[in-house]
Amino acid sequence: MATKVTPISGFPELLPAQRLAELHVLDVVRRTFELHGYTSLETRSLEPVERLLGKGGDADKEIYAVSRLAAGADESKDASLGLHFDLTVPFARYVLENAGRLNFPFRRYQIQKSWRGERPQEGRFREFTQADIDVVDVGDLPSHVEAEMPLVIAEIFEQLPVGEFRVRCNNRKIPQGFYLGIGLTDLVGTLRTVDKLDKIGPDAVRAQLVAAGATPEQADLCLALAQISTTDGSFVDRVRALGVSHPLLDEGLGILAEVMQAAALATQPGRVVADLAIARGLDYYTGTVYETQIAGFESWGSVAGGGRYDALASDGKVTYPGVGISIGVTRLVQLLISKRGLSASRSTPAAVLVAVNEEASRADSLAVATALRSRGIPCEVAPRADRFGKQIRYADRRGIPYVWFPGDEGDQVKDIRSGVQVGAQAQTWQCPQEDLRPSLVIQEP
Repeated sequence: MATKVTPISGFPELLPAQRLAELHVLDVVRRTFELHGYTSLETRSLEPVERLLGKGGDADKEIYAVSRLAAGADESKDASLGLHFDLTVPFARYVLENAGRLNFPFRRYQIQKSWRGERPQEGRFREFTQADIDVVDVGDLPSHVEAEMPLVIAEIFEQLPVGEFRVRCNNRKIPQGFYLGIGLTDLVGTLRTVDKLDKIGPDAVRAQLVAAGATPEQADLCLALAQISTTDGSFVDRVRALGVSHPLLDEGLGILAEVMQAAALATQPGRVVADLAIARGLDYYTGTVYETQIAGFESWGSVAGGGRYDALASDGKVTYPGVGISIGVTRLVQLLISKRGLSASRSTPAAVLVAVNEEASRADSLAVATALRSRGIPCEVAPRADRFGKQIRYADRRGIPYVWFPGDEGDQVKDIRSGVQVGAQAQTWQCPQEDLRPSLVIQEP
């Protein structure tokens, strides 16, 4: 009896043209990371559960534990291993293990799968690809590195068909210093409440702050701070106008102003925004934090985010501060596929189909394909020596733009879109650059 094949929710699989579109996105990401001097790194998929739990939050509910089905009692320790749910935990471990062999500041990028055992829903998956960059140093990390992260993200997104987007930035020292300046001491609790602003609105946030012990005046000041959002450095004056002072606040304003100054020089206006409502990573981020949203699809949440850790890793003697940002590649690609009809211009990398006149002459077609491939032109040989019309339809169904016809009196190549057919030689023919690789296609509903 045949077993029915059913998908597993939260583990997306793409059709060929969609996968080619995803690879295009990954190529843009990888190329941009390398242009900024980040070096590639890949870490193992498994980490000790104890280390994964050290991330905090609800990690214990998200970890997929791993063990062998045939494991005996003496291998029960395998159950203490889990699949990583982000790339930060394995990277921190890697830094500790290899600190003596790395050159600091260490700039790395990682593009890998992660696994998270949460309820699948729109924009959230159990298996997904992330693309991370981090800069980590020994003992101290200069603040100017925090200004680099949103510039890299903006540069990547400018090359992709995402439409309007915003990289929203804040610095955790701003709200913390502000809260201390107005007399509040429960910094994390206040941040956690203010972080609900988009979900429950200002009135509910104000009520929760007062219920937690803030005066109505303090609650109003917290809301006034969170509602400041600018596309330039004017946020500093708006914060100052609230009449609150504290050394930590001053430090945070200075660093975020540096981020916005760098953005003004390197990105289009409005791409990077100082948004003082952003909290993010209450348990671990200590400096600048980032969230990236696609205009019109804010319900999908952040498609790229991160921040600064003053203690990315520590061996008890030496501390390694870091700052990084992560692109949720799967979330971004799935958003573009489902909402914008993202695909590739063809379902195969091949730009040329080499026709086969008859099976006895297949070697001639293979020789043409070999010559084309040696010059970097992707191609495939027709699977059957059918009538030429049928071979052309085979190419058309896959989106292959050119069909090559070997001949005793000279070869011909045909652009099946225009119908133009010309004589050609495999050693010299130039495939138009725009046809050499599949391109991205958007077909919005």
